[in-house]
Amino acid sequence: MYKIAVMGDRDSIYGFAALGLVPFSLTDPAEAGRKLRELAQSGYAVIYITESLAAQMEDEIDRYQEAGLPAIILIPGVSGNTGRGIRAVKKSVEQAVGSDIIFNGG
Repeated sequence: MYKIAVMGDRDSIYGFAALGLVPFSLTDPAEAGRKLRELAQSGYAVIYITESLAAQMEDEIDRYQEAGLPAIILIPGVSGNTGRGIRAVKKSVEQAVGSDIIFNGG
C-alpha cells in the first residue's frame, strides 16, 4: 500500500495528520531535499509540499517531475497561496492533454 506524506513548516502541515498523511516538519531546504529523496525511495506515492518550502528546493523537486512516482503536489501554507501550486497543476495538465484546458473565464 502506498503512503502519503506532507512536508513544510509545522503550522502548515500538522492538521494533515488527522487525515492519515504522514507529516514532516521541515523548513531547511537541504534537509527537505534529503527527506524528499528518502520518501521517494521508501514507497511514498504522493508527497505534498508547501509552496514556500518548494520554492527553496525547485531543483530537487524537478528531478521527480518526469517520474511516475512520487507525485509531488504543491499546497499553500499558513502564509497564504502564492499561485505556484495551481501553475504546476496547469503545466501538468497542458503536458498531458496538449492544450490549456484550465482558464479563467471572466
